[in-house]
Amino acid sequence: MPTPEFPQPALIGYVAPLGAKAGERLEFKISSIGDRDVTAKVVRLDCCDPNPVGQGMKSEDVEFGLTPRYAAKEQKAHLGSCAIGPIPPIPEARDLTVELVVRPTFLCSADQTVFSLQDSDDAKGVALVLNGGALFLETRRPHPTRVALDLALDLNEWSRLEVNFGDEGVFARVCVVGVQKNSQWFAAPEGLRDLLGEVDRICFAAGWNGHPYACFNGSIEAPRLVCRSRKGAGSDTRELARWRFSGPGDGEWVADEIDPSRRLTLINMPMRAVRSSGWTGRNMDWKTAPDEYAAIAFHSDDLSDCKWETTIAVDVPAGVPSGVYGLAIDNEVGADTIPFYVGPNPALPRQRIVFLAPTFTYMAYANHARGNFAGALEARVKEWGAYPHNPDVVGTYGYSTYNRHPDGSGITLSSRLRPIMTMRPGYLVYHDEKGSGMRGFPADSHLTDWLRAKGFGFDVLTDEDLDREGVAALTPYDVVLTGTHPEYHTRRTIEALISYREGGGRLMYLGGNGFYWKIGRDPRQPHLIEIRRAEGGGRTWASQPGEYYNQLDGEYGGLWRRNGIPPQKVAGVGFTAEGAFEGTYYLRTEGSFRPELAFLFEGIPPDQRIGDFGLSGGGAAGFEIDQASPDLGTPDFVTVVAASEGHGPSFETSFEELLLPGVFDGGPRPYGGIRSNIVYGLAGNGGGLFSVGSITFCGSLSHDGYENNVSRLLENCLRKFLETAPDVDTDPAVPR
Repeated sequence: MPTPEFPQPALIGYVAPLGAKAGERLEFKISSIGDRDVTAKVVRLDCCDPNPVGQGMKSEDVEFGLTPRYAAKEQKAHLGSCAIGPIPPIPEARDLTVELVVRPTFLCSADQTVFSLQDSDDAKGVALVLNGGALFLETRRPHPTRVALDLALDLNEWSRLEVNFGDEGVFARVCVVGVQKNSQWFAAPEGLRDLLGEVDRICFAAGWNGHPYACFNGSIEAPRLVCRSRKGAGSDTRELARWRFSGPGDGEWVADEIDPSRRLTLINMPMRAVRSSGWTGRNMDWKTAPDEYAAIAFHSDDLSDCKWETTIAVDVPAGVPSGVYGLAIDNEVGADTIPFYVGPNPALPRQRIVFLAPTFTYMAYANHARGNFAGALEARVKEWGAYPHNPDVVGTYGYSTYNRHPDGSGITLSSRLRPIMTMRPGYLVYHDEKGSGMRGFPADSHLTDWLRAKGFGFDVLTDEDLDREGVAALTPYDVVLTGTHPEYHTRRTIEALISYREGGGRLMYLGGNGFYWKIGRDPRQPHLIEIRRAEGGGRTWASQPGEYYNQLDGEYGGLWRRNGIPPQKVAGVGFTAEGAFEGTYYLRTEGSFRPELAFLFEGIPPDQRIGDFGLSGGGAAGFEIDQASPDLGTPDFVTVVAASEGHGPSFETSFEELLLPGVFDGGPRPYGGIRSNIVYGLAGNGGGLFSVGSITFCGSLSHDGYENNVSRLLENCLRKFLETAPDVDTDPAVPR
């Protein structure tokens, strides 16, 4: 299936990696339409909200040693996965047979290549092509031909294909579950023997001319190449190549079992650990029954690495403080700001506060096409001068794990080695009648902007940093702050946060629907994350039965709650309800009036609604909300100090909370129902926890020039955590 034509941004790029420390290199890969030169500067990103009734977009230029102008060129992204690799020379005196088992999952009027035998530049070769269910044999240049076969593949049905190329003709056969469905012999196209003598590689699921094209949507298993003597059918048969698509799914290649020095390279990381034709339903883990997971699923919109050339490479200067930054570029017809992070300089003392940027969640939502851009949202983007590009319109750079492939299956893999439009200053998600309609990266700037406005110094770590370094990344800090929606976590990141808090650290969870989905990663491919949406939970798609185990790390996927670590074990509260992107307010609970908690509400009248305002849905409690639940792991040292009320009719209890409609899984909660809980507590070892249980909370911080009861509540808690933290040497070499 060819890549659809989308409008191309005049200027766009991405950075590898997402963050670096002093002395480490960042590589910016930029596409500039018409090969226009670009100007570039680094800015510190303080506020990324373009709403004119808020604080507005705020940034500050930072010296990074850049030159004023850089040569740039237009670079393309090529969607679609395939497997390509070398094959041995085909003996002149033998016929060649290509065998494979195949299951198409999407039929359309565009060509989809099942396999292509070709030379390196696609100048010569032959391909088997699927179009609308019918099969065609194509020869490439210099003598292009197209022969319609009287053969077809049925949607979602496994078929065994054999295509035999001989001097006198081509014989093709389709079998279904061992029963021959149809076969056909036809005269060999002119020059076929010469073409086969010059091919040196095979490509499965696409044609290849330096990148995949005419990509296939479906699964392929057990491909092999066989040559046979022409003296008689079935005599003197020899395998030239054989590939097993089962086994570990974390690599980017598949070995040739006949000659392991040859291998197929997997382009744009297709989906592995999927059911094959032999799946019995008795085995659910691909590692225990590899022969039942012997296929690879290819899709025409897969994209794991744009592989763009580096336009600007820069080493992080030693004097640049840790924080959130962006490379602001301009080519006179377009502009872009590519966010990145500067981590703490290991040679310098740390700040006492660290913001944990939820970059895995940004990646899970990367380029989420929601189908809501046309109309009011598009008009608002233009009116506010917000980030102009939206995945509903620009589908060039792949989609999110909330979208589906053309065949209707869910997208399980997401990469940061591509432009991520949703991770841009000023990116709007909703037409929010009461606010800005932001989520993810720009919404988290409501918090970092507040920290600067209030004079709190802070360092920044990313999820990727935490996954790589574990709890040691957090131990130098007195307080860890999360973003507004830290939803996606690996085992290493979620266990690090628990260990930090249980070891005496103070965690402030400032969002909602956090610590929800478990993701897989492979350290050899750090640019990828994987999600399998197993069992329950709110899902835009569900993984197929038997496909709940990750290909990247082999672990069981799904909700952390189903993996034995409910969000309440991490942050005291966990996802309980969601509704439209709208917010309401909190009221103090009876327990909040205990004398030892008076400091939290200092400066806040006792009967005042907390957060009935804000730039996210108009209120501090909204959209996706969390509750405390002792039976799910809420620590006994925390108190529910505030609970929301007044949520609209769109709000419903999350699926995993229920056993039957209206029947909760667990005991009654003092502040249950459709309500968000704010919890606070200090453990006996000095560890602390403050959680707000709402995605929209931080959108209220800047209201009335940062002087409001949401801002005051957060400041009171943060200052208390800092004042009462155990004395800790901030030298990063000294553990907590």
